[in-house]
Amino acid sequence: MRLLVLGGTGFVGGAIVSEGVRRRGWSVTVFNRGLHGGVPAVVHRLRGDRTAPDGLSALAGGEWDLVVDTWDGAPRAVRDAARALVGKARHYVYVSSGSVYAEPVEPGSDEDAPTVEAAAAAVDGDYAQSKAGGERAAVEVFGDHALLVRAGLILGPGEDIGRLPWWLTRIARGGEVLAPGPRDLPLQYVDVRDLATWLLDRGAEGVGGAYNVVSRTGHATMGELLETAVAVTGSDAVLRWTDPEPILAAGVVPWNDLPIWVPLGHEYRWLQERGVERAYAAGLVCRPVAETVADTWRWLREVGQVPPRAGRPARAAVGLDPEREAALLAAVTGTAAPA
Repeated sequence: MRLLVLGGTGFVGGAIVSEGVRRRGWSVTVFNRGLHGGVPAVVHRLRGDRTAPDGLSALAGGEWDLVVDTWDGAPRAVRDAARALVGKARHYVYVSSGSVYAEPVEPGSDEDAPTVEAAAAAVDGDYAQSKAGGERAAVEVFGDHALLVRAGLILGPGEDIGRLPWWLTRIARGGEVLAPGPRDLPLQYVDVRDLATWLLDRGAEGVGGAYNVVSRTGHATMGELLETAVAVTGSDAVLRWTDPEPILAAGVVPWNDLPIWVPLGHEYRWLQERGVERAYAAGLVCRPVAETVADTWRWLREVGQVPPRAGRPARAAVGLDPEREAALLAAVTGTAAPA
């Protein structure tokens, strides 16, 4: 199988390249500017800036069975790349996002829910519009041979946003840890390696259409996630489970200030409650949370810190700073976190 990855050095792209090379022995090519990250030595590298005039010229003359595109910028770049690859590739996989759904989103909604207004030729827009426009571009060019992978929360080794790494680093520091409850809060996420496996399997089969590629809600709980983090780090941390109400009253923003956590009833709870039966029926398998947490901790100790996002603008840092956490702990539990 001949695989072309547009990108290939970031979090998701890197996992796709690794899956293609190390587990499958495929012939893998990456196309990017060559400014960030690395790939296994056996991977063929093509250089180019897809946003520049003639920036796709390196793709001329190549032929591939499968293309995977992780782009999250202007949709026009997806359209232009897809057009350049018509007749050179059989199938186009676009890694999209659940953010494409138009708010308000009903918890449990599946792939038939309305998406935001977007255009395949757009040169700007917010994240949701960019991903939705990228979907339209892929379908406009490749039709039924376009697979739209609407990922949810993505965790695992290589995570360059830093949600699970923040929890691991915080818990490794020890002491009293503000643990947002309830402990049995159901989570919905996908390990990046399971995402890569599924999309390459379905892409190789020529599957088209949109899929929410994320675990079932409750694949793990907030308690299982954080307690596993305590175990794998060997920390003396004490999780102080706290009801959502005082945390929210203190102005803490779910998902960002306390990564991964979105309490029941919150307006963005749908981020952890999407309908996923279509993806499971098409073979999605999600590994245990203990494996994701342990492997992420192992990787984080190897690299030392969360890497910058390859070729993408930096995002605002996630997680509470120690002083704010200490104040919250003092207010709601009468204890204090380490400075």
